Amino acid sequence: MTTVTTTAGTKGTEVGRSNAKRWLIVLGTVIMQMGLGTIYTWSLFNAQLVNKFGWELSSVSIIFSITSFALAFATLFAGRLQERIGLRRLTASAGIMLGLGLMLSSQASSLPMFYLLAGVIVGYADGTAYITSLSNLIKWFPKHKGLISGVSVGAYGTGSLVFKYINGSLIESVGVSSTFFYWGLIVMAMVVTGSLLVREAPVPAAPPAAASVQAAKPAAVSAAPKDYTVKEMLRTKEAYLLFVIFFTACMSGLYLIGIVKDIGVKLAGLDVQTAANAVAMIAIFNTAGRLILGALSDKMSRLKLVGASLAVTAVAMLTLSYANLNFGLFFACVAAIAFCFGGNITVFPAIVGDFFGLKNHSKNYGVVYQGFGIGALSGSFIAAFLGGFKPTFIVFGLLCLLACLIAVSLKPPVHKRKAEKGMSLKPFGRTA
Repeated sequence: MTTVTTTAGTKGTEVGRSNAKRWLIVLGTVIMQMGLGTIYTWSLFNAQLVNKFGWELSSVSIIFSITSFALAFATLFAGRLQERIGLRRLTASAGIMLGLGLMLSSQASSLPMFYLLAGVIVGYADGTAYITSLSNLIKWFPKHKGLISGVSVGAYGTGSLVFKYINGSLIESVGVSSTFFYWGLIVMAMVVTGSLLVREAPVPAAPPAAASVQAAKPAAVSAAPKDYTVKEMLRTKEAYLLFVIFFTACMSGLYLIGIVKDIGVKLAGLDVQTAANAVAMIAIFNTAGRLILGALSDKMSRLKLVGASLAVTAVAMLTLSYANLNFGLFFACVAAIAFCFGGNITVFPAIVGDFFGLKNHSKNYGVVYQGFGIGALSGSFIAAFLGGFKPTFIVFGLLCLLACLIAVSLKPPVHKRKAEKGMSLKPFGRTA
């Protein structure tokens, strides 16, 4: 009896330690993601760099497009790098690389150097740490993928909101170039500190052999997600349809984030200061969407939730095109699009896990995540081709409606498991 009590107590202690370790990993990931999310304060630097160096605004604004593309591109290789050197070393190295890229930018005096340092290097380091720490945290909480994705990606958005004020204050006190140095130092410390707290999630155990044969059917269709490799995933039509949905959601949201101040001035007739308040509002509603829709996605169909958010985005986009905008209507549309965009990019990591399993999640999601980088570039190209805000919003609204239809009708890929060798293929209860 004493032995049983001791064993039970030991098991309880082990569970407690395991839970404490998991929440330390959450803390470490949140710290990292907040540091990584600071790159979304880049709009604060555009005008400052134009004033200091006399460059064209269009040339300076390309820096962030390069950063976004490099971020998405890095996710293709991050999973393989993690397998080679481990999560903690990889995220710590990415944090150092990110910090150095920003710190060296403080000495840059030419556009090509900014394109390389603040664009390619910063974006690649950010994407590497982002995808691996996010995927790892989801693996630690497989039953709450939506909620935990919301916590992680929400921290990323919170970082951009907090550092809007930190970087803004630094620019006013020490100037734009020195701000890059202090920004890089702070972000390096945050990501490296967070990396010390994380641990790689254990590989899930394979299901029992008997569980793979349900009612001894010759080839049972499995309801549980198979752990697809990247090659296997790319053989499914669902992978490409998810890419289309993600691309559309990202293109619409990222384009609005980049030009929201100009929309307020030109379409709603707001003064510059009032329109600029939309930047802070986007950060708030973006983060709220990540937390609320992430948690909600654990309680309902994730794809139907994405479909609903795309429908709301479409309505908001078409309203911006056709309605006579005033202060309230403009901010309502902007808030709706930001909320839905934040929610969509939060729910998608969980959807990829639902469709293709968690074992190769960082690699598989890295492929789908290319919709983020391509969407960031495509939105600007479409707007330049159409030559105005209103026709651009009409196109985006129609694309969101199409993506909505795809989302609500899409189902996970099915795969068949062969009956175990040596098992009878005949129904139970019958003999030869």
